[in-house]
Amino acid sequence: QVQLVESGGGLVQAGGSLRLSCEASRGADRIDLMGWYRQAPGKSRDLVARISKSGNTNYANSVKGRFAISRDDSNNMVTLQLSSLKPEDTAVYYCFAFAGKYFWGQGTQVTVSS
Repeated sequence: QVQLVESGGGLVQAGGSLRLSCEASRGADRIDLMGWYRQAPGKSRDLVARISKSGNTNYANSVKGRFAISRDDSNNMVTLQLSSLKPEDTAVYYCFAFAGKYFWGQGTQVTVSS
């Protein structure tokens, strides 16, 4: 079982930046895809960004050019740099890892004030 622990998040003004980190343990060597989803109140959980073991990335259209995902397999970590934040980016952000099946972090709140 892969375990994921997230850090980062918080309250920031519009236009500001935040960094989210996620560390994987227990079976991290079996992880292929890693990334982040987010869920705003009353909405579905949607993909924000993901990165493969080979470094290929995908982003939601709404965050392209503002968010950047990176991965450090030596430390079993994935990081999401959030820049030019908007109030509509407010959500709980969930780290995920795919290792035969999906594993999820506990979620971290990002709140962007206008």
